[in-house]
Amino acid sequence: MTVNRDFIERRDAGFYLIGSRVPIDRVVWEYCNGEDPETIQSHYPTLSLEQVNGAITFYLNHKDEVEQVMEERRREEDAYIAENPTPPEIKEKFERMRQ
Repeated sequence: MTVNRDFIERRDAGFYLIGSRVPIDRVVWEYCNGEDPETIQSHYPTLSLEQVNGAITFYLNHKDEVEQVMEERRREEDAYIAENPTPPEIKEKFERMRQ
C-alpha cells in the first residue's frame, strides 16, 4: 500500500521510504533528536534530501500512526533482544574495545 506516492509506503513491518530499505523510524528518530534534514541525509547516502524532507513531512502529518508503528517495532526488538541475549564473551570484548 502506498501512503504517499512520492516518499513513503506502508509495508508489513511499518513505513519505509519508497525505493529504499530505510524505515521512517530512523529518519524520525534523528529528526526528534535535533538533527537537520541535511545531516540525516548524509547518514543515508541512498536517500535524497527531498526524500528525507518528505519523510519528516509525512511524520508531522501522521504523527500518531507513525509513533504507534515505531512503538510496535521497539517492542518487537526488545522481545528479540530478551530472547537472544548477547553472549558474555562478546559483552566483555565490546567493553574492552570501549576502554
